[in-house]
Amino acid sequence: MSERPQRRHQPRSGSADRRPPRIDPARRAAYDVAFVVETEDGYANLIMPGILKQHRLTGRDAGFATELAYGALRGRGLYDAIIADAAKRHVITLDAELAVALRLGVHQALAMRVPAHAAVSETVDLVRAVHGRGAGLANAVMRRVTERDLDAWLARVASGTSRESLAIRHSHPAWVVGELEHALRHDGRPGELTALLEADNAPAAVTLVARPGLVEREGSRA
Repeated sequence: MSERPQRRHQPRSGSADRRPPRIDPARRAAYDVAFVVETEDGYANLIMPGILKQHRLTGRDAGFATELAYGALRGRGLYDAIIADAAKRHVITLDAELAVALRLGVHQALAMRVPAHAAVSETVDLVRAVHGRGAGLANAVMRRVTERDLDAWLARVASGTSRESLAIRHSHPAWVVGELEHALRHDGRPGELTALLEADNAPAAVTLVARPGLVEREGSRA
């Protein structure tokens, strides 16, 4: 009598490996900063040092995490419009974990020197780690995002010179654009609105300061 063949165990879909994916510490640090800003109205410049220390990031890794977090926060208005177009739904309908991770992914894909495949895969892994259920949606959204470059996305979601288009393009609330427009018109400088919006959202330059009693001016040049 022949033995009955044993059936191989087939794990249920999604349960083959419950271990969380390994997340790049710099990307996780950027996510932690952006998530606190999103959910607790925190200030990124106050949160960042502690989170960098928590993840033991220094040098280039710390710089990458800082640019990723700050860049995603600066570009939130534009990135939300891009995500909404790619996801076919408003970002406000997404869970905070998913929305924050996608903003980081879009910034990597469109504004940093991160290859498209890395921006997609790293974002999906991050979503899988912090949210889980949204990994499939994140993959679909990021693949659609990487089909176009930044200029093409600007033409798609923020074409024209209307107040709403300027608000999206420069990641400012529409009411702020309106107030700046009114102030410039009052001063007789209506043509400077675009330049002002660009300057207002530009990353701050790094400045070295010699603090009296701590370092001398000559020593800071070493």
